[in-house]
Amino acid sequence: MAVRGAYLLSFALWATAAGAHPAIDSFVSFCFKAGQTVEQARTNMESVAGSPLSFTLTFWDKSLAPAPGTPDHAERRCAVDFAGNHGQTAMRAIQAKMARPPVFGTPIPLPAPYAAVDGTEYIEGRELLRGRIAVVHIGTRDDRTFIAVDRLPAGMRLSE
Repeated sequence: MAVRGAYLLSFALWATAAGAHPAIDSFVSFCFKAGQTVEQARTNMESVAGSPLSFTLTFWDKSLAPAPGTPDHAERRCAVDFAGNHGQTAMRAIQAKMARPPVFGTPIPLPAPYAAVDGTEYIEGRELLRGRIAVVHIGTRDDRTFIAVDRLPAGMRLSE
């Protein structure tokens, strides 16, 4: 019975946040999908948000293509940045997405070098399959909302 209640709560949170903003909807639809090239990620997001995108997209996946100038501690990043303070709406949508099957990992302590910054609404590390970790970060700064998910390389150690 508790599982059913949690599922209904997750669905209610998702339904409330659905259609909230093109950047949020695009992020929820495509940023958790592995195996995308930069071009595929942009095309997928344009299918939800229209073209040209009304938000800034940052995307790379070192397991598929070189990404010079990116941090060593992350092998994949998908992030959006857009005008306005939509942190709470984004947080509800992302948390609902991560709670729906297939559930997006198990919460863990944040690995280094990740930490909350001014404007953080939500930041959480998640243990994924095959020894990988993801970090989801949502917040606002300078009247802009940011949502990011980084996937760390297999075997990345947690901070102590």
